[in-house]
Amino acid sequence: MDDSTRTELEAAAFRRLVAHFRERTDVQNIDLMNLSGFCRNCLSKWYRAAAEDKGLEMTYDEAREVVYGMPYDAWKAKHQTEATPEQKAAFARSHAAEGH
Repeated sequence: MDDSTRTELEAAAFRRLVAHFRERTDVQNIDLMNLSGFCRNCLSKWYRAAAEDKGLEMTYDEAREVVYGMPYDAWKAKHQTEATPEQKAAFARSHAAEGH
């Protein structure tokens, strides 16, 4: 597979992942972190880092809007719920195991 085709496939997979995250607003970031070790915010940070690697200026808020499909504060107000004690405990356990 040539580099151009691989890049196109990777971009398509990224777009599908972002679309999936936008559709599944019921899945909270803490759930994603507890299960996979990354969340929408992590993806936003990676997107911003990739832009900066290409010499493009991008704020964290701009990168979040790419992933969330709206300003983060609007998404948070509309979709984010308070983490349960169980979610918080799982997060603490997973991050303790990673040395964070």
